[in-house]
Amino acid sequence: MGIIDEALAKGQRALSEYQAKLFLKERNIPVTREELVLGEEEAIAAAEKLGYPVVLKACGPEIAHKTERDLVQVGLDGPEEVKRAYQTIIENLGGDPYDGVLVQEMIKGERELVVGLVRDPQFGPCVMFGLGGIFTEVLKDTSFRVAPIEKYDALQMMEEIKSKAILGPFRGKEAVDRDLLADILIAVGDIGMEFDAVKEIDMNPVIIQGSKPVVVDSLIVLGNGSAA
Repeated sequence: MGIIDEALAKGQRALSEYQAKLFLKERNIPVTREELVLGEEEAIAAAEKLGYPVVLKACGPEIAHKTERDLVQVGLDGPEEVKRAYQTIIENLGGDPYDGVLVQEMIKGERELVVGLVRDPQFGPCVMFGLGGIFTEVLKDTSFRVAPIEKYDALQMMEEIKSKAILGPFRGKEAVDRDLLADILIAVGDIGMEFDAVKEIDMNPVIIQGSKPVVVDSLIVLGNGSAA
C-alpha cells in the first residue's frame, strides 16, 4: 500500500511532513535528509548520523503553524542543544497528537523558491512556481501552468517570475540547475494528473544549495479522490 493509500485509510486530511517528503522522494524530487524519532536519545543519535547543524520539527498530519507555535528549532549544533530543543517542542505541543519529532539536516542557501500544485475548478491540476520563503505571500511573485507540463513549460515558468535574476549567478553563488528545477516542476504536474486524492502541494521553501534545489518543507493536502 502506498503512502497516499495509507493516509486515506487512516482518514488523514493531509500528509505529515515526513510522509510528504517520503512521497516526493519516491517521485525523484530532492528533499532534505531526515529521520523521524521518539525520545531525546533517538534525536541525538539521528543528529549525530546526519551531521550538525540540524533542525528539529514537530511532525504529524494535524500539526499546523509550526513556526508560530515554536515547534521548529534550527541551527542545533550539539547533543545538549538537540536535547533542549526536543524538550521545548514537546512542551509547546501541549498534549496535541504527533507522530514524532523530525530531525533534519540544515540546508544552507540564500535563495528560496516555492513549488506547488493547486486544483482549479475549471482547469484542474495546475503547477505553481515562484519566489519562496517569507516573501511568497507578500510579493506573490509566481507563475502557473495547467498540468501536465513539459520541460519547455517549466523553463518558461522560470522566465516569467519578476525575481528570475536569482536563478542566475547570485552574490557569488553559481546559477541554479534549471534542468533539475524543471524536473521538479514536471514531477509535481505528473502527481496532479496521477493522484486524484492530492488536492494541494506546497513545497516552501525549496532552498538552492550551491546550484541544486532541495525541498526543505512540504505540505500535501488530501481531498476525497482515490489515491491514483
